[in-house]
Amino acid sequence: MPRFYMEATLTVDTSADLTETVFHHWCKVLRAQVGETATLFNGQGGEYQVELIEVAKKSARVQVLSFNPDNRTPAFHALLGQVMSKGDRMDYAIQKAVELGVAQIQLLTSERCEMRLKYDRDQKKLDHWQGVAVAACEQCGLNIVPQILAPLPLEQWLASELPATKLVLAPNKDAANVLTQATPNLALLIGPEGGLSEAEISAANTQGFMNWCIGRRVLRTETAPVVALSILNYHFAD
Repeated sequence: MPRFYMEATLTVDTSADLTETVFHHWCKVLRAQVGETATLFNGQGGEYQVELIEVAKKSARVQVLSFNPDNRTPAFHALLGQVMSKGDRMDYAIQKAVELGVAQIQLLTSERCEMRLKYDRDQKKLDHWQGVAVAACEQCGLNIVPQILAPLPLEQWLASELPATKLVLAPNKDAANVLTQATPNLALLIGPEGGLSEAEISAANTQGFMNWCIGRRVLRTETAPVVALSILNYHFAD
């Protein structure tokens, strides 16, 4: 069954107009006909099964049939601090982090950060990455869309109010099992291509971050959140 994100208030046993985006994708691209059903979610929790009851040239209307409250969130709440990278790598990191159940993504800049957002480009890029998160939710079944937060300098984020469990991916450090005492509410810091500097890792340690060394290989910045969040899903599995 097709599944779409739609920013609208939905109520069972009422009808609603499709947004332009959903109309285009479902009715134009997928050529949906009256009587077909789909799943809609609005990011406020849960999802709705709807039936297409009217299709016009530039609009369509659905009847809301039922509500499913399951958000499919994992058994942990992870705030990902991700230093930005150029090109498709950032899209990949956000997409896969969302599919693996991250709750929120804080974009960061650091000493070796490859990119800096500039004024008028800031919102355009943020909107794009938020769209990547929405598309990932449509694909994976997550009903709460993680927020992509505007970039902060690493040192500012380290000094902010964060969960008690704080982990920084740090290759070539002691391979201690840092998850034995980890709580389900946690912050995860991942550096840029080229890694965090020793001074940045030390600054993170000073703020209570524990070094998390996952194996003896150095992971790419876009691969690291996939591996880390996969391990967290396994560790905190019901």
